[in-house]
Amino acid sequence: MPHLSDTPVPETERLVLRVPRAGDFGMWDTSAQSDRSRYMGGPYRARDPWRAFANVVGHWVLRGWREFVFGLEGSDVPLGHGGPWFPEGGPEREIGGAVWDPAAEGKGYAFEAAQAARAHAFDVLGGETAVSSIAPGNARSVALVEQPRAVRDPQAAVVDEGDLVYRHPAPARSAA
Repeated sequence: MPHLSDTPVPETERLVLRVPRAGDFGMWDTSAQSDRSRYMGGPYRARDPWRAFANVVGHWVLRGWREFVFGLEGSDVPLGHGGPWFPEGGPEREIGGAVWDPAAEGKGYAFEAAQAARAHAFDVLGGETAVSSIAPGNARSVALVEQPRAVRDPQAAVVDEGDLVYRHPAPARSAA
């Protein structure tokens, strides 16, 4: 399989965020075909998870960035994905993600990965703002984006009808 070289690898105290690998698909597929994907258009039918996974990898190839796969330092087991993406025709850059492994819930991994991915989105990719589109009823995602000061933006363009859009301000940057 071709390798995406020179891709960033943000790290936190416990996690490594990296470009997706072919070996990640099994965990992605299991999550996508389960109720865990209900806020992201799922559960998906048999072939749809592969198309969605290929979309993530293709975004990396075409734009040089997309959501990272995150896992524990020293482990190749993926726990989820998170980070920036900008779908063709989308109104603006988004920050999104999901935890794939139910055993990884409630341990702070999603928050830790989201903080690192958000920092990467602003510090490396630039920009003054980004949004997170969240399906109605997804209280865990709302709580996650509100922790780093994202606020609901009822004026933002909505891609999927009914979604709640939260705006992330760029982190304060010190003047050099």
